[in-house]
Amino acid sequence: MKILYFSPRECWPLTTGARLRDYHLARALGRNAAVTYLGLRAPQEPAEELPPAEAGFAEVVIALRRPPYRLFDLIRGAAGPHPVTVLNYWSSEAVAALERILRSARFDTVQIEGVHLIRYLPVIRSAAPGAAIIADWHNIESEILSRYADTAENLPRRLFARRTAGLVAREENTLLAACDCHTVASEREREKLLRRNPTARIHSLPNGVDVGYYANVAPTAEGQEILFVGSMDYHANVDAAVWMAKEAWPILKQRLPELRLTIVGRKPTPEVQALAAEEIAVTGTVDDVRPFYRRAFAVAVPLRVGSGTRLKILEAMAAGVPVVSTRLGAEGLDVVDGDTILLADNASDMAGAIARLQADRPLRARLIENARKLVTDSYDWSSLGQRLYEVHRSAVRSK
Repeated sequence: MKILYFSPRECWPLTTGARLRDYHLARALGRNAAVTYLGLRAPQEPAEELPPAEAGFAEVVIALRRPPYRLFDLIRGAAGPHPVTVLNYWSSEAVAALERILRSARFDTVQIEGVHLIRYLPVIRSAAPGAAIIADWHNIESEILSRYADTAENLPRRLFARRTAGLVAREENTLLAACDCHTVASEREREKLLRRNPTARIHSLPNGVDVGYYANVAPTAEGQEILFVGSMDYHANVDAAVWMAKEAWPILKQRLPELRLTIVGRKPTPEVQALAAEEIAVTGTVDDVRPFYRRAFAVAVPLRVGSGTRLKILEAMAAGVPVVSTRLGAEGLDVVDGDTILLADNASDMAGAIARLQADRPLRARLIENARKLVTDSYDWSSLGQRLYEVHRSAVRSK
């Protein structure tokens, strides 16, 4: 089988959750099929290194997309039929690369990563009419935008986000009808999309973790760091970091003054950088997050906006670090409060849950053991990749 894996981003290095999903799923598909990876890069972004040979891709192609959020595209997004989040990813160079790849050989399937690539569907159908198209949804993008519109403090941003959410929802409905089948990151999202299109073929394929990569982290119970991990240029993570540092952290420091908060993630915005203090560290990009897990007493996931499922929770569980998260942060994951995770939605409860881990060591040990079993049994990338390959085979048979 020949598969084209078409993504709006590069998949290497593994610096974001989206890249992790792309890389591990494409790599897993490559164990059973010849996979060509086509990723897009914004012109202002530096050229990244290509994935290592052990990834097993038949070919990796990177094409330039247009610069994001150009004034012209913002105006079109505000007044036209296509949302700016889709316009950002269109380019003639990407069209040429897509056509060249698809006409060079017969591809059985094309997997596209999300609604951002919807305008390329006619190109795919024209260049590879016999290929089945599978859409992989990292999130329901219209849901993210709607939630952002509900919480943004700036009125113009709220209005723009609401309009964009409506346009994206319309594009999502088109995508649901146009593709042969779909994969989503949680059963909740599957049910939500089926209500919008009951005839769509939608499979739940959760985010995962490389369990073996984190198997020997072995954090100690004496660790003094509370860790928050994520891309710090993503608005949901920025909001979470600021809320954690300004609302929950002062309460926790009164109870446990010896603790430190470490915020780990690429491209921290000025808002995040300004949080750095004597007891709060902001690291920026790190080559390997495992040393931070080794020193961590707990991982906090204080997300208040966003959608999808959090790879950062699965990584922490695989590394043996207990997780305290908001309910929205743990949304879509098969977790149980008090058994595999602690859930807390306000600043006082977040601080209290972390303090509870300090006082109740049997609870901490139980969370670690149960969470590790959960990710090993249900969220390892290798088993998820095999499930995705079966989706591709089924799509080919149906086609």
